Amino acid sequence: MAQSLVKEFTKGLWAEIPPFRLVLGLCPTLAVTKTVENGIGMGVATTFVLVFSNILVSMLRNIIPSKVRIACYIVIIATFVTIVEFMMQAYTYELFLKLGIFIPLIVVNCIVLGRAEAFAGKNTVIPSAADGLGMGIGFTMSLAALGAVRELIGAGTLTVWGGSPIFTVGHGYIPFQFMVEAPGAFVGLGLMLCLMNIIGQK
Repeated sequence: MAQSLVKEFTKGLWAEIPPFRLVLGLCPTLAVTKTVENGIGMGVATTFVLVFSNILVSMLRNIIPSKVRIACYIVIIATFVTIVEFMMQAYTYELFLKLGIFIPLIVVNCIVLGRAEAFAGKNTVIPSAADGLGMGIGFTMSLAALGAVRELIGAGTLTVWGGSPIFTVGHGYIPFQFMVEAPGAFVGLGLMLCLMNIIGQK
């Protein structure tokens, strides 16, 4: 049992890490990763929704009629997205403003709905929670890594939770601002996908 839970949790950290292995959730991955702060914020919000929607879907899997399961899953996911949105407005308002429309769009994030359909709707509560947590942490790490690359190259800084940067490249560094623009997100993601594939082959 414990070994199975570890497997369900760890698969989202490497073997099935959402943006780089499953190639899912690319819209927020590309849109919000101008900074590490944005990446972590979006990842934590998505993780919360993943874990609790997986738990609730798993608990109700024998009650929800199969013909309307997708609609029911979306209602469940939307409920937890609304909770996240209100919590961010109350406690991290500046981050909420930076992430903007991408918080409500977690409702249609294919990672969240995909885990509900592929895993939580067929498994018990504890494995479903482990699956959601692993996928969420993997997604958060992916966004944070891409955000770090883009922010370091594009702005020469690393900033976490507002305020002054926790790291700044020396004064002689000229930021490559292309990386914090929309095309830079595609280039950064493509290079990281390439690196993941090379590591995976080895």
